Amino acid sequence: MGKNDRIIDGKLVLEWQSGQQGALIKLVRRWHRTFCDKAYWVVKDADLAKDIAQDSWHTIINNISKLKDPYSFGSWASRIVYTKSIDALKAMNKIETMQNQLRQQIDTNEKDGSESADNDNIKQHILDAVYRLPHRQQQVIRLFYVQEYSLKDISTILDISVGTAKSRLYHAREKLK
Repeated sequence: MGKNDRIIDGKLVLEWQSGQQGALIKLVRRWHRTFCDKAYWVVKDADLAKDIAQDSWHTIINNISKLKDPYSFGSWASRIVYTKSIDALKAMNKIETMQNQLRQQIDTNEKDGSESADNDNIKQHILDAVYRLPHRQQQVIRLFYVQEYSLKDISTILDISVGTAKSRLYHAREKLK
C-alpha cells in the first residue's frame, strides 16, 4: 500500500468516525478481498478464510472508533485478520488433538471388547461420516457432541459468532442425515 492508499483509508476512517455510513462500505470494498487473501495465506482453507475476514470486520467495526491513527487502518486491520487467523489455526490443532483422542478411545474400546460388534460398527460408521464433513463442520460437531460445549462456548473457542456456530452445526447435521 502506498502513501496515497494510506491517505484514502485515513480519510474514510475519519468519515466513518464522524458518522458517515458510506465510508464503511468503501473501506469494505477496498479491503475485504485482501483480508480474505491474508486469512487464506495462514489457514489454507477458503471457507474458513472468508469466515475469518467476516469476523474481522465485526471486530474492526466495533473498535474503529478507538483507532488513534486513522492513517494506519491497513496495518491495524491486517493485524486483526492475522491474529484471528492464528487463533483459528490453534482451534484447528485443538480439534485435531481431540480427534486423535477420540480415535484412541474407540481403538481402546475395540481392544477391550467391552462393547458389542454392532455398536462398534455403528460408531465407526458415524465417525467415518463425521470425518467426511468439511473441517469447520467437524470442529463444531466434536465440540458440541463429544466435548459437550454450548454454542456460546463453541463460538468463543473458535472465535466465531454464535450464529456462525449454529449455522455450521445445522449444516453438519443435515449432511450427516
